[in-house]
Amino acid sequence: MADVYEDNEPKPLIFRLHESAPRVVREVLLERGWEEFNEQEQASNEWNLHWRPSAFRASDHDRVKPWQRLNHHPRIAQITRKDCLARHLKRMKGIYGSTYYEFSPEAFILPNEYTKLLAAYTKEKHSKKSSYWICKPTDLSRGRGIFVFQDIKDLAYDCAVIVQKYITNPLLISGYKFDLRIYVCVTCFCPLTIYVYQEGLVRFATEKFSLNCLDNIFAHLTNTSINKYSTSYTAEKERIGSGCKWTFAQFRSYLHGIDVDDALLWQRIYNIVTMTMLAIAPSVPPSPNCFELLGFDILIDDTLKPWLLEVNYSPALSLDCPNDVTVKKSLINDLIELLNYKTSDGLRELATIKKHSMTPRSMHTSSHSSHESVNSLGSKEVRPNSYTRESNSRENREPNHIQYAHSKSGHLSSTNAISENTDGHETKRAEKDMLDLCSKCDPDEKSFQDLPGELINKRMMENGKTAGFVPRKTLTSKLREGMNVSQKFEDSKLIPKMHSVHDPRIKMTIDRVWTSTRCKPNEYNLLPLYFISDLDKTPPSHVGDFILVFPFSKSSLVASRNGMDIKRIIQEISRIMHSLSSSIKRV
Repeated sequence: MADVYEDNEPKPLIFRLHESAPRVVREVLLERGWEEFNEQEQASNEWNLHWRPSAFRASDHDRVKPWQRLNHHPRIAQITRKDCLARHLKRMKGIYGSTYYEFSPEAFILPNEYTKLLAAYTKEKHSKKSSYWICKPTDLSRGRGIFVFQDIKDLAYDCAVIVQKYITNPLLISGYKFDLRIYVCVTCFCPLTIYVYQEGLVRFATEKFSLNCLDNIFAHLTNTSINKYSTSYTAEKERIGSGCKWTFAQFRSYLHGIDVDDALLWQRIYNIVTMTMLAIAPSVPPSPNCFELLGFDILIDDTLKPWLLEVNYSPALSLDCPNDVTVKKSLINDLIELLNYKTSDGLRELATIKKHSMTPRSMHTSSHSSHESVNSLGSKEVRPNSYTRESNSRENREPNHIQYAHSKSGHLSSTNAISENTDGHETKRAEKDMLDLCSKCDPDEKSFQDLPGELINKRMMENGKTAGFVPRKTLTSKLREGMNVSQKFEDSKLIPKMHSVHDPRIKMTIDRVWTSTRCKPNEYNLLPLYFISDLDKTPPSHVGDFILVFPFSKSSLVASRNGMDIKRIIQEISRIMHSLSSSIKRV
């Protein structure tokens, strides 16, 4: 067989990409020693990562295995459609006050809210204010269909649109408008766990900003998909250079060069990300083995106030310029590190052995061009001569979860895994071995394994979880419990950066009220991606260039697990911002 190898040598992780998935994802995974899924040679569930630009079906989430990851959570479109985002933010303003949600421009969804827009427009016109508005189709991307207007007579649309107050005082660099593409990864919604990537892209308009020419899209829109058609795109623009993108490292250097202390700016941006995710977190069903990469578009005005423009689903990862390559390849590398695939590798290996245990012996010995060996579980393995494994990725360097279990409690004997001959018994035996492995994470979790589904559901509801149902007591549902248990790491140290390169940018330093768990290098491979909502079990604060922005304190972690106490979280954010603002003023 092609998917088993010599003793003590782990199998490659397998990725499954949709035909329209970004090319950079395939490139990075192949460089890390992964293999691409081949439906002609592999079982339908023999993969570790499934990446597609569009949402997965509910059945895909139901069938996902503990060693697998899907690159989308369900129901994320609640904030990635412009109209849905506007509704959620307007609702949050009504509940918690506009003070906390003033980071989004006033917006109206047409045609339903046309009369409200007309009233707001008339009010500003009577007050002699020069108001400008921007119209965006709700379900289009890449700047398509967007235009700026001042007179409501110029508003024309033939589909659902959103009309927002246009920010007329953007921060300009050498006269050019720009926005920031912030990459955000949400690894869990219960408890809410949000990481922000410290690198990103600054996207410039290619002609100088002016309110005297509202129909010049190259001056008012920053989308690369539009500006690459400008005659100024390849020209050397003052301070900006050729093209229309900077990295955040360049942007930070620019801010420091004009004596701007950007600590408060970045913290405000992180708060925007958190407050936006809080708007939908209670309504996203818990889905283990999922993550979400989002693109937040942030505009900064000339007072250094950040504004949320929109949230992008499956943000573009095309490599159109050198800065794209610098940012996006590192982004995907660090994203894979964040997903922590060692535990999944071990669990998938056990499942493969279970499958082989039900395969006729002749299939294991028929290949004359392969090496035969006995693995740690006592079963014969066949390894193709042509197989080579890259060693530059962490998942290839570190011992897997099974090897750790062997060193602690002895390896699983071959009789446990494959000795049964009666149909069905071998499956039960393999399931038992896999559950034993998962239960080693935390003995407390064993209490759930022997409870009926109804009682588990009751306990989850008592704890304030938002789960609509608990899957039937299958192997996958039991293993999900095991995957959600993190190790308790006391006196742990910093996680080493997986891609350590010299970065001249000045790091933002803020006195946090709480420091999350940071794992020792030899413990990091044992830390699951998903965490149960215990006070003393927290996600790592840094993984590569990803930094944890939520939870940011013990109280915020507690508030996010007990029915999502949004009011308490907002109060914590407000207190920290007040403290940070005061400290900056004193300096």
